Amino acid sequence: MQVGAVVVSARTGAARWLPMVLLACGAGVMAALFFHLASEVNEGETQTFDAFFLHAAHQVRIAHPWIADVMRDLSGLGSPVTLVVATLAACGYLALTTSFARSAFVAFAVVAGAVGVALFKAGFARSRPDIALAEFIVTGPSFPSGHSSMAAVVFLTLGALVARMHRRRRDKAYVMGVAVFLTVLVGVSRAALGVHWATDVLGGWALGIAWSTACLLVARHLER
Repeated sequence: MQVGAVVVSARTGAARWLPMVLLACGAGVMAALFFHLASEVNEGETQTFDAFFLHAAHQVRIAHPWIADVMRDLSGLGSPVTLVVATLAACGYLALTTSFARSAFVAFAVVAGAVGVALFKAGFARSRPDIALAEFIVTGPSFPSGHSSMAAVVFLTLGALVARMHRRRRDKAYVMGVAVFLTVLVGVSRAALGVHWATDVLGGWALGIAWSTACLLVARHLER
């Protein structure tokens, strides 16, 4: 009986710690990917890759003008106004249904993420693509993509929290699938419109995922 109890206890402990270990590894991998990509961008190693996708996106928009309108709408999903509204709505819901502390933590995670993205953009100070190849003019540094970064931070963080409220795996998978899908759409739209280099979007995704994962790790630790 004692041996069986020890085995059960060990399995329970592993089940509790495994998600946190996976989150820590995921955050570390994404952070390492972001800084590696940033290094390659600074050294000019991504110019050929970026130029290829920029010109390809421009040609597609010329051949199919309706795509630009669709991409504009999708890009709006990652706009500051949209993300602020989504965050406020989610924080209100969490405050009413779970706890004020969780709501405040989500607000902190989003605000801190936005500050971090702004600092990285200012630090790298990468120029945006040629306006002749962009659908519209956007000012400010280019790397990492703010829309892509913050879409990952907001959608993935909220998606993970909502998924934890469900017990069935298919429900959890659906919620996270929607969060990932929205994040991908926002990033793709920015590159498709020519307002960001492709590596801006990749860097934004890596940074956003790293921050979102780190925040979820902290949230689980605090809950324990």
